[in-house]
Amino acid sequence: MSFLRRRSATPAGPDFDVLAMDPGDWPGNLGAGLLPAPDGSCQGVFLRYDLFGGRGPAMIIGNLPEGSPARDVPEGEIPFEVAQLLLALENDEEITVVGTEDVPVMQGDNLLIVRRLKLSESRISCVQFDRSDNVLVTIAAWDRPITDDLYALLKPLPAELFQQG
Repeated sequence: MSFLRRRSATPAGPDFDVLAMDPGDWPGNLGAGLLPAPDGSCQGVFLRYDLFGGRGPAMIIGNLPEGSPARDVPEGEIPFEVAQLLLALENDEEITVVGTEDVPVMQGDNLLIVRRLKLSESRISCVQFDRSDNVLVTIAAWDRPITDDLYALLKPLPAELFQQG
């Protein structure tokens, strides 16, 4: 499971591999955001996939390492990535998590236990899974179901994508 390994060199961006869809596989625009800690370390990365034509964001994929404050969400509250999706959509509705379900999913030869979150806003699909290096991956999509074939599109993105210079 090479995409789950921690990199040994310290890049200018996150110190962990970011698992997401390659920007070339997406028919729209990609935006990336880093969550910095006061000491300058990276506390997470989220990628925002927007569709062409000004139709707005369709999906946000977050990668949050162990210890990231964005992972500390009270029971029933929405994940950070769902909040970012709502912010991008300029939707200020009160949304809550009303249920969860754990589902086994194959990604190549690897078994993922995917947590599907049921939200009070039915147009939002949200799933989460933990990687072997304790990075939590959250996918939030607007008005599109998240199907099992999406996991086959997830791969580590090159570190250069997140370096500043």
